[in-house]
Amino acid sequence: MHIGNLRTALYAFLFAKKNGGKFILRIEDTDQERLVAHALETIYKTLHLAGLIYDEGPDAGGAYGPYMQSERKAIYAEYAQQLLDSGHAYRCFCTKERLETLVDESGNRRYDKHCLHLSQDEITRKMASGLGYVIRQHVSQEGLTNFFDAVYGEISVENKELHDNVLMKSDGFPTYNFANVVDDHLMAISHVFRGMEYLSSTPNYNLLYEAFGWDTPQYVHLPHIMRDKQHKLSKRYGDANFEDFLDKGFLPEAVLNYVALLGWNPKNDREKFSLEELTAYFDISGISKSPAVFDEIKLRWLNSLYIKEMPFDEFHRQALPYYNMLSLPVDRNLLSCLLQPRISVFSDIPERIGFLTDFEEYDLSLFVQKEAKSDLAMAKTLLPHVIAVSEAIETWENAVLFTAFEPLVDKVGVKKKQLFHIIRIAVTGYATTPCGATEACALIGKAESLKRLKYSWGRLS
Repeated sequence: MHIGNLRTALYAFLFAKKNGGKFILRIEDTDQERLVAHALETIYKTLHLAGLIYDEGPDAGGAYGPYMQSERKAIYAEYAQQLLDSGHAYRCFCTKERLETLVDESGNRRYDKHCLHLSQDEITRKMASGLGYVIRQHVSQEGLTNFFDAVYGEISVENKELHDNVLMKSDGFPTYNFANVVDDHLMAISHVFRGMEYLSSTPNYNLLYEAFGWDTPQYVHLPHIMRDKQHKLSKRYGDANFEDFLDKGFLPEAVLNYVALLGWNPKNDREKFSLEELTAYFDISGISKSPAVFDEIKLRWLNSLYIKEMPFDEFHRQALPYYNMLSLPVDRNLLSCLLQPRISVFSDIPERIGFLTDFEEYDLSLFVQKEAKSDLAMAKTLLPHVIAVSEAIETWENAVLFTAFEPLVDKVGVKKKQLFHIIRIAVTGYATTPCGATEACALIGKAESLKRLKYSWGRLS
């Protein structure tokens, strides 16, 4: 599910729950050429993981089913026939080749109402011959169509700008433009949340409601989500789907929280909300007309807050698959204690703990640190003493190691910061680690620590 689809579902869910309404899942699967295998399972899974539990839907039931549009073909055919009978629609037999030649003054394809003028005899003869056709909406070119959108306000469109949209395709399936109007009415939908790309089509929808004598729902069109100031967030560029972010180690509740803020302002300084809190705060008046730019750095920051607040056991459980990649036996509980306050997403773990298994020839300049005023000569002098102390330690634990190494400050004449910086570099070979020197030693064990200390001293000698 695309992040934009998730946001639309989220806003509809929040509005429904805050106002005592129902959140409906309807599957729009009438475009048979665009059906994707397992898409339905993905939608169910995404909404479940996000906590957006629908009151009615294909697998939940409800009084207005079926909720799969492909199972409602007979319903659409019945209402299309009503439009044909009332003159608000007509059959179009034009070939694809002819349609491709129809271009208006602006260079856009526009149907010329050719088949609107066919006589009943011509229509009957073409149908009898088996010639395929679509059913088009008959839009008068006179007057205006006005409607109100909860985000964009009053909108007025000249009917001459509207197209005779296809309502029923030649395969007997309805288009989105027709099926949603019929279903929104029959399912008693009061509010429709959708992307602003449908704003221009709304006058056509309203003319259909008018043709049937139905009341229109309240429209809430949402601004685009952008990957930058010029481009929409798109599957084409990757990482545009909810599951992409879960695969990268983001938490579903953090992604949902961030998505809520893409185009909606809670009108306070808060940025972290539970789903229950979002429901309490949500108001349509907070939805912006301006596009929102998706900022993964901001999402990482928000996700880090959720990680820090997780119960330790839950963090440890979710981190275990990453620990299982390690070839060294390590104290996994200690590792989780060290990592939980230091990572933004779970996928950071392999890089942060790379020093546990990845110890190769490193840049000796890492021993040189301005802040600690350490240098290569100091490291060369200090490491033999560290090795000697290490070899005598029997209980290889963090607290014991710290107590054992600390006296070297006075013995060798170095500062504590210099001592532990040099030890950390000597046993990890990394500029940054999620732990200090003695914690790193405790994690990799005595034998491996001594091996690395001796290797590092040998390189300095």
